[in-house]
Amino acid sequence: MTDGNRGHLLPIYVLADESVSMAGHMDDLNDGLSSLHQALLGEPMAAAKVRFSVLGFSDDVIERVHLVDLRSAAEFPRLTTRGMTSYAGAFEDLIRRIPVEINGLKTEGYQVHRPAVFFLSDGMPNQGENWQDPHRRLTDRTVTLGAPNIIACGIADADATTISQVATQPEFGFVADKGVDVGAAIAKFCAALTKSVISSGRSLGSPSPHLAVGKPEGFTVAIDVI
Repeated sequence: MTDGNRGHLLPIYVLADESVSMAGHMDDLNDGLSSLHQALLGEPMAAAKVRFSVLGFSDDVIERVHLVDLRSAAEFPRLTTRGMTSYAGAFEDLIRRIPVEINGLKTEGYQVHRPAVFFLSDGMPNQGENWQDPHRRLTDRTVTLGAPNIIACGIADADATTISQVATQPEFGFVADKGVDVGAAIAKFCAALTKSVISSGRSLGSPSPHLAVGKPEGFTVAIDVI
């Protein structure tokens, strides 16, 4: 089978903070991801163009959902809180994971678009950790096959400067506005993610496929925060 016979795919990874500080908010995140799943069941044409993974990170990364076709997915396994907040471990995992998975999809006959990573954290990376180096390697298109676009969202105690550095473009970094309830912010993140998945999936069938990213309601572009 030659490449392209099975059409175009956009791999999307949700990389969600599972550190203990998220303990009071994990139900909100799981509910939001469940809502996304239900919304995509009502958008089968868009869902067909997407393969969806959910990765929880703390001291390490646990794969909760693996490149699933949302049209046929069972109920998502739930994210759970544990450990610290290793950004470095999260990015190292993606360096290993993404090239292997892209090659796998190509072997199956798909044309694969550059992956999108939706990163959500409620706090700072582990103190003293050098996460910037693996982040550079992950996002360097000359080093990592399928170097992803990263959309970074910070809630609660997340630092705007750090979130802006994680995002691969200035307009891809967002922090929740001060005073916004954390549960409400997570719901808005999931709503924006749902909209992005549907719009991006629809675009893959058009002459100008693109990654659709919109600012979640109640968030500010991180680079704008002073």
